[in-house]
Amino acid sequence: MESKGIIKKVSGPLVIASNMHDANMFDVVRVSKHGLIGEIIEMHGDLASIQVYEETSGLGPGEDVISTGAPLSVELGPGLIKSIYDGIQRPLDAIMEKAGTNLERGVSVPALKRDVKWDFVPVLKAGDKVLGGMVLGTVQETDVVEHKILVPPKAEGELIELNAGSYTVTDVIGKIKTDSGKIIELNLMQKWPVRVGRPYKQKLSPDIPLVTGQRVIDTLFPIAKGGVGTVPGPFGSGKTVVQHQLAKWADADIVVYIGCGERGNEMTDVLNEFPEIKDPKTGKTLMDRTVLIANTSDMPVAAREASIYTGITIAEYFRDMGYSVVLLADSTSRWAEALREMSGRLEEMPGEEGYPADLGSRLAGFYERAGRVVSIGDDNRIGALSIVGAVSPQGGDISEPVSQATLRIVKVFWGLDSSLAYRRHFPAINWLKSYSLYLDMMEKWYSDNIDEQWMPLRNKIMGLLQDEAELDEIVKLVGMDALNAHDRLKLEVARSIREDYLHQDAFHEVDTYASLKKQCIMMKLVLDFYDITQKAISDGAPIQKLVDVPVRERIGRIKYVPEDMVSAEYSTIIEQLHKEVDEIVNAQED
Repeated sequence: MESKGIIKKVSGPLVIASNMHDANMFDVVRVSKHGLIGEIIEMHGDLASIQVYEETSGLGPGEDVISTGAPLSVELGPGLIKSIYDGIQRPLDAIMEKAGTNLERGVSVPALKRDVKWDFVPVLKAGDKVLGGMVLGTVQETDVVEHKILVPPKAEGELIELNAGSYTVTDVIGKIKTDSGKIIELNLMQKWPVRVGRPYKQKLSPDIPLVTGQRVIDTLFPIAKGGVGTVPGPFGSGKTVVQHQLAKWADADIVVYIGCGERGNEMTDVLNEFPEIKDPKTGKTLMDRTVLIANTSDMPVAAREASIYTGITIAEYFRDMGYSVVLLADSTSRWAEALREMSGRLEEMPGEEGYPADLGSRLAGFYERAGRVVSIGDDNRIGALSIVGAVSPQGGDISEPVSQATLRIVKVFWGLDSSLAYRRHFPAINWLKSYSLYLDMMEKWYSDNIDEQWMPLRNKIMGLLQDEAELDEIVKLVGMDALNAHDRLKLEVARSIREDYLHQDAFHEVDTYASLKKQCIMMKLVLDFYDITQKAISDGAPIQKLVDVPVRERIGRIKYVPEDMVSAEYSTIIEQLHKEVDEIVNAQED
């Protein structure tokens, strides 16, 4: 129901309007003659506190506020893929066409283009009984994404009409007659309020890994399909590169990338890179399965919250089709800063460091919308929505409230380390601080699908890295000479794990991605070297000669060997290793 009020007070992005009797919480409003978009976030009697998603300079008391009577919603349908939206789902290209480069306030553009026709192929027919979530038919949205047109979640009844043909998103493609006799018209598009999670039938256990091709992630700290993870780290430690790598290589059908309050140049990199990147799975451009939401640091602060909810709702929509979706939010710290500003202007009781007292529950509400689920409907489609949120703590101090609130929620923590970044070790994920709580649940999958030795190999590598940290302390105190040969070998092998295995070149055409099979072979190779040389030391071989064997060069370079040649290279290296070590042992015996 439409309600008209009057501005009483303006405080930055917060506008307080009186005479809003008929308005409801979270209704979208149009503010002043400019028609600025806002959302009601508090009601006190007839006073509404409105979070305005555009610049409010020049507004003053006495101007009109009109409520639309509907919550902030997104348009879901063909045309989402390849689009670049702002925080409130306005397509940036359409805004530029309408307003030019001098962007005016209050520009209103539909999220999905109304003049584009899509070829709809029905899979149901008139007379079929339908439930919410059933697939009505398909539209080939891009070369790689088949867009499934779903029955709106709450609709149920008999399909009395459904037509194949070429339609715009607003054309009527069919009709449903409910049990009460009401007729529901069906379009290619549906609307959904962003603050309400889309329904599903059942949430499944997170026991299948989301393969990323990044060795330090897949081997040591994997994330599950439908899992939640976070990448906190200081400036320059590689958060954005990690997220770009996940977008390019993660085992997902759809990528939703939210640039929430990040610098404009980083978002520009994404916009320039993604259309040029060849998608390894399809051979087409990466943009053919990507939705971008750009809400940079110079855009209105309040719209950061909207961008997070807009992104998650679009991601849930593709999850409902049965796709595996990865949502990358860069960064939730900027969203939290926007919450802090609004909380201060609303004069709420502040929590730690001025953040809202309910910061933890707001973050949890976002992350808990992830999951691998059975979609509603009749065919038990399984879709997954995995969320990776970047956190940008000042100075890399993860004891601050946003990082701590996030760590209480997520199950995977990839802690980026500036000291690794300074040493040019990328990805700069610190193996001693990071963790994944999905490992135990996924052990069976690794054993069944990759190699039953996967977890023992992974645990042995982790053990060597932890031993190295302890031995380093001793070396700093008393020097390398105080260590026995076996401990010195441990340090050498740990160095090999760090430099030859965990270090990965994002810009090398082969090393940028490593399959799980290749990772397993590489783990075996490093640990075979350890086992063979350890036995040689027990047989009296000198440590220095063993660590200087020529074959070590080939062990270090196996990561640059293409996938189809890795097995043969592994066999050759092992044969050469045995030969060179045996020569050292035999020379010692002579």
